[in-house]
Amino acid sequence: MKFRIDRDVLADGVAWAARTLPHRPTLPVLAALRIEALDDAVRVAAYDHEVFGEVVIPADVVDGGVVLVSGRLLADITRLLPSRPVDLVAEDGHLSVMCGSSRFTLQSLPVEEYPSLPALPETVGRVPGPAFAEAVAQVVVAAGRDDMLPVLTGIRMEIEDSHLTLAATDRYRLAVRELSWEPVRPGFSVVALVPARTLSESARSLGPGEVEIGLGSGGGLLGLSTSDRRTSARLIDGEFPKYRTLFPAESPTQVRIETAALVESVKRVALVADKHSPVRLTFGPDEVTLEASSGGEDAQATESLPAMVTGEGLTIGFNPGYLLDGLGAIGAPVVTMGFTDPARPAVLRGAEDMDAAPVSDYRYLLMPVRLAG
Repeated sequence: MKFRIDRDVLADGVAWAARTLPHRPTLPVLAALRIEALDDAVRVAAYDHEVFGEVVIPADVVDGGVVLVSGRLLADITRLLPSRPVDLVAEDGHLSVMCGSSRFTLQSLPVEEYPSLPALPETVGRVPGPAFAEAVAQVVVAAGRDDMLPVLTGIRMEIEDSHLTLAATDRYRLAVRELSWEPVRPGFSVVALVPARTLSESARSLGPGEVEIGLGSGGGLLGLSTSDRRTSARLIDGEFPKYRTLFPAESPTQVRIETAALVESVKRVALVADKHSPVRLTFGPDEVTLEASSGGEDAQATESLPAMVTGEGLTIGFNPGYLLDGLGAIGAPVVTMGFTDPARPAVLRGAEDMDAAPVSDYRYLLMPVRLAG
């Protein structure tokens, strides 16, 4: 195998495929990248029986072939090569990487020991890449990270005709985003639970083009693809919580605050809070007062902000990190906060200004923290 390729194209393709490599591979061969030179392009792939990623990049191919080499090492090398054309030659059990005066020789692994690459499932619809990436980023902040509760480490994907709904929860907060998409068949309906980390990384890196979404028969595999990148992941088995019932039918107290101002205020006040201490928010007629302490009398902080408050005032506590996650995901100049009472979850949504109606396609539900006294 022998080919020449642009350094930036190579580094980008190798880095994209290497992102799916397992951190603790069950077999050494699963930590490798499979590189296949075709007529005028190169396929770089990674697969560990759970997650698959493949990118096709243009190259000047002299001799075709396949080689298997350490993925993360190759990613590190290509990232630091000088900005010149790169020549790669595989022969006698080694891969040589040459760029200017730089030369690296990597030992190759037996190609026959690598698992067969999976076929992507049948395409069921399409969605613009940027819109899909934004939606996934908004919900992934609420996904759980405890592998002992695998169902909560996923993003629930609900497809109902031309509507796509994404939801994630870790029991302390819940994020839901709705968006339109183009199904292949009108009336198509399905529910899938996708590993949150895989979906987040894939959606963010697939690029600006249209993304095709595929689901395997029986719902066991999700596939995402663009013109030059393909990825798939096994779905999570289990019953996702019935999250729709968690949203209150009405919120007697409604609050509007400028998002950026609230974010900065929470960050400042939370500086004195212990790891598990909440930030206390007290809502009055036209302001909100934020308070936090170290749990004793060592350090305390308080700050007030203008707010538009409708309904009765109240005092409620939130985990500052969870609150900041929600404010960051809203992506709107104004945050609207709906409250039932201090012991029940608050619903956060975005709005374009203090008088505009809240955006209905994204909701972030946040459980309060019990306040001492």
